Amino acid sequence: MDFGIGIATAADSWKLAQRAEELGFTHAWFYDTQMITADPFIAMGVAATKTSKIRLGTGVLVPSNRIAAQTANSWATLNQLAPGRLDFGIGTGFSARRAMGLGAMKLADMEEYIRVVYGLLNGDTLETTIGLFNIKDPVKLHISAYGPKSQALTAKLNAAWKCFVSDVDGAVSALEGMRASWRDAGRAAGDLYTTAWVPGCVLAEGETVESPRAMAQSGPRAAVLLHRAADLDMEGWKNTSDVPPSVEAQVNGYVEMARGFQPPDARYINNHRGHFVFVKPEEAKFVTGELIRRTTFTAGEQEIKQRVEALRAAGWSQITIPITPGCEWALEDWGRVRKAFA
Repeated sequence: MDFGIGIATAADSWKLAQRAEELGFTHAWFYDTQMITADPFIAMGVAATKTSKIRLGTGVLVPSNRIAAQTANSWATLNQLAPGRLDFGIGTGFSARRAMGLGAMKLADMEEYIRVVYGLLNGDTLETTIGLFNIKDPVKLHISAYGPKSQALTAKLNAAWKCFVSDVDGAVSALEGMRASWRDAGRAAGDLYTTAWVPGCVLAEGETVESPRAMAQSGPRAAVLLHRAADLDMEGWKNTSDVPPSVEAQVNGYVEMARGFQPPDARYINNHRGHFVFVKPEEAKFVTGELIRRTTFTAGEQEIKQRVEALRAAGWSQITIPITPGCEWALEDWGRVRKAFA
């Protein structure tokens, strides 16, 4: 099984990618969330010069953030610095688009975007051969897909697949669904590459899920459930995450508070402030230990290893651990988990 990390992109993200490579991680995924994180291609460019083996990818790129020709140019340029170790992760847009008050883009538009990017990367309209970029080495396509339609598109394009998981049962069920779409498309089972994004904190002996460390590393992911519920209330955008009864009170409390966000006609701005990067002070009281327990893999090291083993046994190809800004120490903790599966 491969192990990756998720990076809330910053100008110095190369430091985290470099350390992850030293610890044996295989992939570094850079967020593409304008107004919340930095530009992924600039950060990956620096990381490419500071690393030699770890794969670098967008986790995930949002098509409406830049035109297809610019994206193809960025990949081809980056490919000159890190030939053959790039991954094009792409999705219809959750954080990046909702932070601008927009819903997810249409699957057909994303498919066309992918077609244009790879057409250019394949040299279909190449007008220069002066070697300023690299369109020879492959850039692997990874699609973030949760529903049957987007999973069918993933299989249609013969792409790798990624999604967030919160627990082992959900991860196994999601994988079964993707495999079904893969089979329906006539793809060989062994060709499917899957990545489970697994947020969480490795607890020290005697440490609880309510500890400051756990809240810092896992809290931003737990808060995503609050943001999704508020999006549904504000904009009618579909909430793809079930709300467990045990955290319903926290979710409802946040939604009620979010109804007072300013400005009234753009409450989504405050709702997505800090999304998946930090916990807003006003939402901290709703990010409880139970919410973290329900939305992340936060647990003791031995239990986390057991969960990872369950994912490996189920057939997941890679797990990726998002590292919260300011919690770079978590990379060392997860490095011990990775080492157990070397």
